[in-house]
Amino acid sequence: MKNNMNHNMVQDLCYIALFATLIIVCSQFEIPLPGGVPMTLQTLIIPIAGIVLGARRGTIATIVYLLLGAVGLPVFAGFSGGISKLAGMTGGFLLSFPIMAWCAGMFSKKNNYIMTAIGLVVGAAANYAVGSIMFMALTKMDLAGTLAACVIPFIPTAIIKIVLAEILGLLLKKTLIKAGLLETSSGNTLYAEN
Repeated sequence: MKNNMNHNMVQDLCYIALFATLIIVCSQFEIPLPGGVPMTLQTLIIPIAGIVLGARRGTIATIVYLLLGAVGLPVFAGFSGGISKLAGMTGGFLLSFPIMAWCAGMFSKKNNYIMTAIGLVVGAAANYAVGSIMFMALTKMDLAGTLAACVIPFIPTAIIKIVLAEILGLLLKKTLIKAGLLETSSGNTLYAEN
């Protein structure tokens, strides 16, 4: 029993490290926009981490990513890092990433497409809310300017990312479970542990 627990812990750590790495890689695919908030693929892979790994492990993967960046490793968009990024005008978007992963994981427990979509929308809304509030506070921009810089230009791609995250996340989770590579702590392979 103890050997199986160690195996599950090692497997969890490997999946968490893998998804933290995928977040780092996806962070480097960025399109700078005039408002100062770049468009990246982070908001695609983070919900996928939550769906595949579950709320707890997906959230931990995003926290690992944020901690690596906070200590100065160049893991954030544009190969940047440091606490100043988390405290800067786009820091709220970064700080809300664990919420995105958690929402995706919690709402996708039963692999239900409608519930998963709701979780992805809630996570994206939290990302926009936390990010916009911090952006507004630091730039002293009004609400209309903040929405124009931080929300409106991203809505079309956010919809695409939500659809892709749901399809890819649930498919990857199902495939890993079917292959016996993803289990709950009880050994049940029907649903990933959330």
